[in-house]
Amino acid sequence: MPQPEDFGDRTTIFRRDDTLPAGVQEEFGHYMVVIGGTGLGRRLRLDDQPITIGRDPSCEMVLASPDVSRRHCRLQLVAGEVFATDLRSTNGTYIDGKRAQESMLLPDGSILEIGQQVLKHERRSTREIREAQELDRDLEKARNYVLSLLPTAIAAGPVQTEWFIVPSATVGGDAFGYGPLDEDRFATYLIDVSGHGVGAAMLSVSIINVLRQLALPGTNFGSPGEVLQRLNGMFQMENHNGMFFTIWYGVYSRGKRTLDYASGGHHPAYLVSSDRKKVTPLKTEGPLIGVHEDRHFDEARIEIPQGSSLHLFSDGVFEIADKEGRQLELRDFLPLLNQAPVEGRSEPQRLYQIVRNSARPGPLDDDYSYLVVKFA
Repeated sequence: MPQPEDFGDRTTIFRRDDTLPAGVQEEFGHYMVVIGGTGLGRRLRLDDQPITIGRDPSCEMVLASPDVSRRHCRLQLVAGEVFATDLRSTNGTYIDGKRAQESMLLPDGSILEIGQQVLKHERRSTREIREAQELDRDLEKARNYVLSLLPTAIAAGPVQTEWFIVPSATVGGDAFGYGPLDEDRFATYLIDVSGHGVGAAMLSVSIINVLRQLALPGTNFGSPGEVLQRLNGMFQMENHNGMFFTIWYGVYSRGKRTLDYASGGHHPAYLVSSDRKKVTPLKTEGPLIGVHEDRHFDEARIEIPQGSSLHLFSDGVFEIADKEGRQLELRDFLPLLNQAPVEGRSEPQRLYQIVRNSARPGPLDDDYSYLVVKFA
């Protein structure tokens, strides 16, 4: 904050710009903000006129989703309170997880679910909305930048890939990548940076760019343990605003049908057999990346049966709170890997739908990042 500055016999104190002159009342309003589904961050201000939400273009807030009815629900501001009324929608309107049977109060901070669309009621001042919009723009830029670096799916060949990622509302530090090292070897990796926000997203961008461009001088990228050791030396947390990250890194040899792998602070990846009856955890001993210098990272090798698939994912996939408020764990998620595929959906999408249906209302607390590598 600037210091007092003397002008002759008087002193002027410089104050923050967000203070209001005496007697001026800050204006507040009621807003609905999309926090889950399509159109993340979109806001609509409520006024004296009722607002209809639905799929029909004539609605004041149009949600183009097949599980949203043409005229799904109505929001109305009455005596400074917001009420939601379901308009006989097919899939119902839910307030904080409870189905609305008639007009129901929508308190400040409540979650409104309309199909897979999730909105939050916020009572905010004009200044707060302006600041939130600026933050949303920064987060959206960071989110789009990270997504632009992710590789395209590989639909044919000896190694195939499919993935699905849903960034959290605050943007986390998840990212992944893959690609050939030479004619025989194919590298795959997933990272998860600590924290959320623009800083975590930008650090993940830096790490992914290093791996994509093989920009670790003197490093054998076919040796997972060596790669992690060099990353640990390059990205020490005291040089990166106290942030660290976890990683799983693997290299597949098509000729030998073997996978060399190493992990740094990350939970296992899982090798799933072609009949889905066998799920093998793949993890080595290794610390978080960036916490301590000069650490050794073990690596291991496994044979890859024909038709098997490698599942790599972030902890945002399984560390969720269910509708009863119970915090789920990795052991709750793993049985889903044995289940049969769903026609028309990729494996990451199938698993996301199960996780989303199990979770409490609102967006997931962390990024959902899931990568599957299939070995023909």
